[in-house]
Amino acid sequence: MSDTPKFEVIDRRKMKAEEEKVSGETAAQTAPPEKPAAPASAEPAPGPRLVVNEAKQEAEAQAPAPAAEEQLAVELPPAPTAEESSQQKAAYDASAQRLEDLIRAQNPTVGPQPPVGFEHLVQQFYLSAMLQMGAGTQDGQRPRVDIMGARATVDLLGVLAQKTRGNLTEAEDRMLQSVLFELRMAFLELTSMVGAPSVPPPPAPKS
Repeated sequence: MSDTPKFEVIDRRKMKAEEEKVSGETAAQTAPPEKPAAPASAEPAPGPRLVVNEAKQEAEAQAPAPAAEEQLAVELPPAPTAEESSQQKAAYDASAQRLEDLIRAQNPTVGPQPPVGFEHLVQQFYLSAMLQMGAGTQDGQRPRVDIMGARATVDLLGVLAQKTRGNLTEAEDRMLQSVLFELRMAFLELTSMVGAPSVPPPPAPKS
């Protein structure tokens, strides 16, 4: 018997292939099962959705906006009672009379002030609008025009005419309509001057 050791040739490629096969089967057994793909359909995938909020937003978008008068009624405090209004009116009249007596005591020639009427209210709007449109400017001074303020004043006078329709005397209604017509005409003339293109200066004479 020979003492020469025997060498055995091992095919490493075959062993590697068998190891990869075994490891692949083990991984397949331990891997979690794949979820089936969701079928392609028009229905949305199940899950939590904000259905209530979407419905609320859609309802708010379709609902008409509250009127300005309704919104104002919500924001205003409750109206005073008839007794509170009567007491306040009496206190106001007494305070105004006391002030007038003090003024007349210092100026005996000043007579009693006439009661304030509807014509004074219309006159106040008229003066305010005309001053805002530059009336009453002294000679040599540049008129200061508040065109947007004038528009607001004229619009307020139009609201007054609309809200008091049918509750005025013939003289009061004629005065209100005349003042409103005059103010609107003045406003139209002023805005036409503002929007008109500036006239270029004449050319300089040739020397």
